[in-house]
Amino acid sequence: MQHETKIRIYFQDTDAGGIVYHSNYLDYAERARSEFLYDVGLSNTALIERGVAFVVRHLEMDFRASARLDDLLTVKTHIADLKNASIVMEQVVCRNDTVLVHMTLQLAFIDPRTMRPIRVPTDVKELLMTYMKPQEEI
Repeated sequence: MQHETKIRIYFQDTDAGGIVYHSNYLDYAERARSEFLYDVGLSNTALIERGVAFVVRHLEMDFRASARLDDLLTVKTHIADLKNASIVMEQVVCRNDTVLVHMTLQLAFIDPRTMRPIRVPTDVKELLMTYMKPQEEI
């Protein structure tokens, strides 16, 4: 199962030529991950109150095509791997059927007070697993 978030490209997202600036894709992916959390019944605020946060440990981005002013994009998010203290997510930014950017992120679970790694709570892990992509589809 994958989560989808729609993103409209505004003038502020683009350079003088109307092309999306490369670092904005990170913002779109972050927004999509937050929407993903809301849709599974979580939020960053609620997790932090429980002493759980995510930090990006590793990120790979493959830029394949450019988005432009007024495009309507879809950020598709799924979980590729979920371990006791980390999660691997894949995110694809698309315009219709065209893949613009493919990202693979490894996120570590930490205690936001100590910034030390922690095990993900069982109930959180179960909610996240609803968006786990079967290994044969990866």
